Amino acid sequence: MTSTSASIVTGAAIKTGQATAAIASASASSDPVAPAWLDPGHNAWQMTAGTLVALQSIPGLVVLYAGWVKHKWSINSAFMAFYAFAAVLICWVVWGYQMSFGTQMLPLVGYPAISVDLGFELEDSNLPTAALTQAFPQASMVYFQFVFAAITLVLIAGSFLCRMNFVAWMIFVPLWLTFSYTIGAFSIWGGGFLYKFGVIDYSGGYVIHLSSGTAGFVGAWWIGPRLASDRVDAKPSNVTLMLVGAGILWTGWNGFNGGDPYAASPDAGVAVLNTNICTAMSLLTWVIMDIIFFKKPSVIGAVQGMITGLVAITPAAGVVAGWGAILLGLGSGTIPWISMNISGRTQLMRKVDDTLEVFHTHFVGAIVGGVGTGLWATKKGCAAFGLTNPGGAVAGNGRQIGLQIVGALFIIGWNVVWTSLIMCFIKYVCRVPLRMTDEMCEIGDYAIHGEEPYTFEYYNRNYRQIAGFEHQGLTDAEKAIRAVRKSHDIERQHGFGMGNGAGDGIVIKGRDPDADTSEEITPTKENKQE
Repeated sequence: MTSTSASIVTGAAIKTGQATAAIASASASSDPVAPAWLDPGHNAWQMTAGTLVALQSIPGLVVLYAGWVKHKWSINSAFMAFYAFAAVLICWVVWGYQMSFGTQMLPLVGYPAISVDLGFELEDSNLPTAALTQAFPQASMVYFQFVFAAITLVLIAGSFLCRMNFVAWMIFVPLWLTFSYTIGAFSIWGGGFLYKFGVIDYSGGYVIHLSSGTAGFVGAWWIGPRLASDRVDAKPSNVTLMLVGAGILWTGWNGFNGGDPYAASPDAGVAVLNTNICTAMSLLTWVIMDIIFFKKPSVIGAVQGMITGLVAITPAAGVVAGWGAILLGLGSGTIPWISMNISGRTQLMRKVDDTLEVFHTHFVGAIVGGVGTGLWATKKGCAAFGLTNPGGAVAGNGRQIGLQIVGALFIIGWNVVWTSLIMCFIKYVCRVPLRMTDEMCEIGDYAIHGEEPYTFEYYNRNYRQIAGFEHQGLTDAEKAIRAVRKSHDIERQHGFGMGNGAGDGIVIKGRDPDADTSEEITPTKENKQE
């Protein structure tokens, strides 16, 4: 350990010790079961809100991702999210929380220190640099802020799915949390320089969504694209499962935005109501745009519209009125739609393979929400949230728009630089490839994890053959399908998969490789159905 590193760690330990000792002294005479500073209602809501946000990641985004990608990527996509949730928690309690919300080391970040000391966990929550206290224990705050950090990494994964080397992802998660997320969180929420400037980010429009949209897009460029066949044929494996995940994501956002007043306050109710208003408006607007331009109401498009609405309301949730939420929903249902369906189809944007269009839903959606906050924040809403800002432009404070733009530019710039540096470190220093081989990408889950998302043998046949395993014969389901097709002499042409039935594992025509006879399953002119 260098002398500089030692001094930083020592300084962090001293600062943390002093803060803990001061709190312990003030609470020494308190009842340890029901201390005077504890408000059971606030604590119950904070833990509930944190749990709702956790459910957005697991199982919300886990099943959303699993249903959104091709079936051969369902396990890997879901597990990238699952892994990130676990890895972030350990990093968070060992050093991440204190860097984000502890005592200031630099204007950008706090001292790294542990958050697992029992004395620290049991005392009343406080954010020392921001000079804020809460009526619930520190443990509740650590967990609540953890689920926000975790979902940020899970969102980034949406840009990397279907080709990122899993080992590279394992390294990326703790590095990006440490060098990117903690900086944004401390700067805007923990008492850093953007907090002091007066940038408003109610619940993570910048800290979470703008940073994940930026990092996802930049990281996707470094990793490289999916297989050409996977980009052309990217039909979801299960749209119904997508809707399950989307529903969990939407309802979980009540805790996402409703928990950020750090109290079961009137403004928490406003944040929850506005969240749902904006999301509904955005979804409806997106569906209408799809009908106007594509003549069909897309379910996947509706999910995208829901997400952009949730993102756009996040920086503004409790500081705008209900009409402001409607306007934000209108903006988030149109501007990201144009970005995705018009700008996103240009050759320039297609050079970056952003698997689930995280750039459009989170980057563009966050810009809409951040600037919209500068426009439509009300003085009364800011006061209810505990801010001294005199509202936004609608309240006569046009300067707030400029502050919101400055905050966005910092988050974008920091993430462009540090995401690139982290990717270079993994690739050139750790010597870990960022992308899987084309052979692994052809197979998917089975090549990476040795497991399949759907345990029907006819789904697995193509992958077993590619991997060199001998197929053990037809399953009952395959035999039944083959018998029906032979009896009716049906020939089906599938426009998906790999053109040979690999998309659903069914032999469409020609010779069945496991058949007992050499009979060709090809309809004749005489018996072909009219």
